[in-house]
Amino acid sequence: MMRTTLAATASFLVLVACETTTVVPVPTPVEEPAQEVTVPVTSSPVDLAMDTVDSLVDAGNTQTAIDRLTQLLGDASLSDNDKASVIARRAELRASPLGYDLMVAIFDYGQLVDLYPESPAAIDAPSKLEIANGEATSLNFLLAQPETPRGQKFESYFRLGQHEEALDLMLSSGLKPNNKHLIAMYQIGYLCTGEDQTGPAYSAVEPDGTPRELRFCDFGK
Repeated sequence: MMRTTLAATASFLVLVACETTTVVPVPTPVEEPAQEVTVPVTSSPVDLAMDTVDSLVDAGNTQTAIDRLTQLLGDASLSDNDKASVIARRAELRASPLGYDLMVAIFDYGQLVDLYPESPAAIDAPSKLEIANGEATSLNFLLAQPETPRGQKFESYFRLGQHEEALDLMLSSGLKPNNKHLIAMYQIGYLCTGEDQTGPAYSAVEPDGTPRELRFCDFGK
């Protein structure tokens, strides 16, 4: 009888223990969202140079922009596509209304067609070359006509890039070019400022509004 009572008591204690045991749930790990890593975009030397060129053109310094592109072509690390992009931009500027170097623009377009025909920058080079050649033909026709006014001949020479001929005509005829031609001559290096300069003086205003008193750099030296 006692053994039966002990067994019943043991069973009761097991039941109580089972009912009073607290089950602690295991927390589910929370996955934190993956953080996006921002990779800084670095511009290539050509992209940076093109930005500088665009800024110069916007500021009215087209000749300085052309010089910057020519300097860039001296970089031996440029790929063929980079070279084609630089030449195409230089040709575009030289053939532009403030480029004053149409014949060299024709040479640049010819380089694109001959040396870099597969480059994306050379896609429209043939059509631009044709347009530039057509304009050069018209200007040379005007220069060949005796009745063409001297002022128009000066502008034609300067537009073609025959600057020496234009300057000779300017001096021999006493021509005074308009402001945009004077500033181009100043940017190219034909006209200078300074009290040590001699010869005829030309008043001009730079694109940023700066007034200049210009004379030929080597006049009388």
